[in-house]
Amino acid sequence: MTNVEDRLEELEMKVAFQENTIESLNDALASQQIQIEKLEFQLRHVVERVKQLKPSNIASEAEETPPPHY
Repeated sequence: MTNVEDRLEELEMKVAFQENTIESLNDALASQQIQIEKLEFQLRHVVERVKQLKPSNIASEAEETPPPHY
């Protein structure tokens, strides 16, 4: 009978360990989801700010006329 009790105790320990692992993974996943949501918000904000930027008054190299010595 002791063999059955030992096996049962071992199974109970494994289940407890698995429950603890699942809870830890769930907490990590929830934390990551919050972080992703914050990053998405920040990214949307940055994209909107970039869209609102006015073009520079400095001409690009392609638009610039070459200096007189060319």
